[in-house]
Amino acid sequence: MKISNYIWRDRKRPIFGLPLSFTVYTLLEDKLLIDTGILSTKQEEIKLYRIMDLTLKRSIFQRIFGVGSIHICSADKTTPEFEIRDIKKPFEIKEKLSSIVEEQRDKKKVTGREFLVGDDDDIY
Repeated sequence: MKISNYIWRDRKRPIFGLPLSFTVYTLLEDKLLIDTGILSTKQEEIKLYRIMDLTLKRSIFQRIFGVGSIHICSADKTTPEFEIRDIKKPFEIKEKLSSIVEEQRDKKKVTGREFLVGDDDDIY
């Protein structure tokens, strides 16, 4: 599938930082697409305003080969947690994704609610 108006696009780079994978990540203005497979394919779509938390992870081997992974927690029921794995420039992509998520949340007027849980599990 050819998408022309994307902000960022990369392949998973699992071997020595080389794009030898059939997983493609595509960041659009309002959603993140994860395409996997070659013969039998699957596309996951995550609306950006549903993303709640981003964490950058880089193992020693990822650092050696110039890649990293971004762990994402979302409010999406089908994909509450997932990773953008083994991508180039992971810090820059995490920062870009974070700012676009905030823009989308503001645009959709979505606010996050954080709850404090006490010792007896009551929500305040």
